[in-house]
Amino acid sequence: MQGFVDAIQGFLDLGATVILPVAIFLLGLLFGQKPGKAFRSGLTIGVAFVGIFLVVDLLVNNLGPAAQGMVDRLGVELNVIDVGWPASSSIAWASVVAAFIIPLGLVVNVIMLVTKTTKTMNVDIWNFWHYTFIAAMIYAISGSIVEGLIGAVIFQIICLKVADWTAPMVSEFYELPGVSIATGSTISYAPGIFLVRWLQKIPGVKNWHADPDAIQRRFGVFGESIFIGLFLGAAIGILAGYGVGDVIDIGMSMAAVMVLMPRMVKILMEGLMPVSESAREWLSKRFGDREIHIGLDAAVLLGHPSVISTALILVPITVVLAVILPGNSLLPFGDLATIPFVVAFIVGAARGNIVHSVIVGTIMIAISLYAATDVAPIFTDMAKNAAFDMPEGSAQISSIDQGGNIINWIIYRVFSLFN
Repeated sequence: MQGFVDAIQGFLDLGATVILPVAIFLLGLLFGQKPGKAFRSGLTIGVAFVGIFLVVDLLVNNLGPAAQGMVDRLGVELNVIDVGWPASSSIAWASVVAAFIIPLGLVVNVIMLVTKTTKTMNVDIWNFWHYTFIAAMIYAISGSIVEGLIGAVIFQIICLKVADWTAPMVSEFYELPGVSIATGSTISYAPGIFLVRWLQKIPGVKNWHADPDAIQRRFGVFGESIFIGLFLGAAIGILAGYGVGDVIDIGMSMAAVMVLMPRMVKILMEGLMPVSESAREWLSKRFGDREIHIGLDAAVLLGHPSVISTALILVPITVVLAVILPGNSLLPFGDLATIPFVVAFIVGAARGNIVHSVIVGTIMIAISLYAATDVAPIFTDMAKNAAFDMPEGSAQISSIDQGGNIINWIIYRVFSLFN
């Protein structure tokens, strides 16, 4: 069993930049593409994800220290440390249930496709770690592998159904036809879509509007996304207490994120479109005119400037929320750079309206902070069982991404009622 787990972990350690191209290549062959064309599609998507994750690293490496600077300036003392999604995923894969998740997840997806209970063919295997995490949590409180796997399947089904539901928005607003997003962290804030719709019906509030196009019309050249990134990045640097040079540096980095991310997503679509067209033709011949979406990492949604703009505004808001919310014990840090991923559906539902996106994002993040605080004891126990190196001086750990994942928390709490 341990050898199989190690093999799975070794495969996952290759990362999305290897796993996704292989998956796309195999799908291309399955759908009747010639090997050369299928290989080119997979390679192009691999190159695009290399670029996307390089830009994400640029975002993370700049926001992390800035967030720490803001926390230090505020003198925050909270006893639960946000260790971020990398630590969360490693803790998940160390569980005894981990070996079953990928094969089980693939089987569930195939069954749902065959029974027409989903339209999403999820090739984002790397992000199956979200299913692994909830399985590990349930196993930790129940001691039952079966219960853990049931929890993982429930989470996966919810992710696939939400991916189907939001696919039209992904196609129209994000201009990604044939794509859906089943990433667990992004699915967490899907309930925020209903809040956006409610907000946009409130007299007065519904007229509060700011999106990149409106900003550019108002401010001309200084309203372009490159300048928005520069200004927001510099503002974060100032809030972090940076010197002039470092403020300019983080501003330039965020401007680069704004410009480079959309370019990387365009490259990705260049590789994906031939596979999507082949899939539709193949399915049409066998099942009639049936719609199928290819499930990808939520990173592809970061190409819209409204997503990054909303996330950059929410970073200091999250730190302030952690300080002022009564009962919160989570010190935000590791997952502050994942905010673009979790708010992407909210931004899409708001049609890029940054004002409405920030309002709803603030509400959802507040809920996440409470959820992450609530699961901190079990999160910490899982980390210790995985021989995870605890941050120095921390009593407990959790994360905004998975510890504060609202869907994850609901499933965990339901299972807790019976254990």
